[in-house]
Amino acid sequence: MTAVAPVPLLTLDDISLSFKGVKAVTSISFAVATGEICALIGPNGAGKSSLLNVINGVYQAQSGSITYAGQTRHHMRPHQAAEGGIARTFQNIALFKGMSVLDNVLTGRNLKRRSTWIEQMLRIGRAGAEDDEQREHAERVIEFLRIHPWRHALVGKLSYGLQKRVELARALAAEPRLLLLDEPMAGMNAQEKLEMSQFIRDINRELGTTVVLIEHDIGVVMGLSDHVVVLDYGRKIGDGTPEQVRNNPEVIAAYLGTRRSQPARSQ
Repeated sequence: MTAVAPVPLLTLDDISLSFKGVKAVTSISFAVATGEICALIGPNGAGKSSLLNVINGVYQAQSGSITYAGQTRHHMRPHQAAEGGIARTFQNIALFKGMSVLDNVLTGRNLKRRSTWIEQMLRIGRAGAEDDEQREHAERVIEFLRIHPWRHALVGKLSYGLQKRVELARALAAEPRLLLLDEPMAGMNAQEKLEMSQFIRDINRELGTTVVLIEHDIGVVMGLSDHVVVLDYGRKIGDGTPEQVRNNPEVIAAYLGTRRSQPARSQ
């Protein structure tokens, strides 16, 4: 019996992006299957973050198309991405430092509100019940990521590792189908990386969320991902399972290094 190929949730077809004539990504094509964890790896400047920005509509590619959830567009707009269930974290933490953990996570529920701004301002009509509903969901996300002891703490007073977890919680509060994580473990120690890796696994397996992440730690990538795409100078040089990528001669030469027993870390 022939195995059925996984259905792609996201397909990039011949995506090219440049800034004032400088090419950031060139003719990139790959597909992300529904329910998988896909890692984008490559040296700094390889075009990884730019590609995430194309997927969620922050950047508009000069050519190519994006097919997401069965709908093909030449340009994804940020509101289309958000409304379609694409959520994003950033390489540099982008939280409201003067607000509590709970209030930061609640900002991830904005698109789930149906009451008007007048109802919310005067707390009339649907606003009261809706506030309770959004808070209940935010609390569940906080419990899921085990940051409940800090739910009322100001984010700016938390450790770096906890702030990264709060940012993940805010993205998760939007109930995404596709979660884009830009270096979620950057700057973390070994224990924090282990914990974050487990949270990402739990989000994928327990919530069924498809994940695309950028990560420089090859050990983390190989242990966490179902699928790895390798970029170098804006071009795709590898695409497959972690094992296939690990044994790809072009990837070994350009990114992992020539000695397989000692993969090089990107600079």
